[in-house]
Amino acid sequence: MIYGYVRISTTKQEQGNSKEDQSNAIKERYPSASVIEETYSGAKERPKFLKLLESCSAGDTVVVTKLDRFCRSTKEGLEYIDYLKSKGVKIHILNMGLIEDTPIGNLMVTMLLAFAEFERAIIKERTDAGKAIAKQKPGYKDGRRKIEVPLFAEYLGKVQNGELMAVEAMQALNISKSKWYRLCSEVNI
Repeated sequence: MIYGYVRISTTKQEQGNSKEDQSNAIKERYPSASVIEETYSGAKERPKFLKLLESCSAGDTVVVTKLDRFCRSTKEGLEYIDYLKSKGVKIHILNMGLIEDTPIGNLMVTMLLAFAEFERAIIKERTDAGKAIAKQKPGYKDGRRKIEVPLFAEYLGKVQNGELMAVEAMQALNISKSKWYRLCSEVNI
């Protein structure tokens, strides 16, 4: 069986890395692949990926579009690769090729994983430096920009009066459950 694995780190993933773009690239190469999509995985936990690793068996292939979709660090990547190889599962990183179970294949993947981790660290360093500069500017506010929901009070009143259910109000306002309850807590409800 061929399994494609797709994930995005943020809800605003750049073009070329969207779930759709990743799925299309996998399906273009492996039309019969079963594609598993991880929901937003900015957190470290990837339950669908871990379940995929466990369910794979000898002769299966795991396909991802890029190395950074497979793992987040050199250590993690090497552990996943060793685990899959021990089960007889092939790993195909579309922009790199098949990961071969040879000394040269192991060297190449270790170096590529190390460079990917280095790149991630450099990006984080630049981001942190940018945040530090921004904090020194007058008017800087930490955290997300507050998004106003102008009709919230009206819909909250309808929910409190029993005219609407909370889920209907969330849908009408086009906001998430967490946003709804955050707004409720701000008005001490």
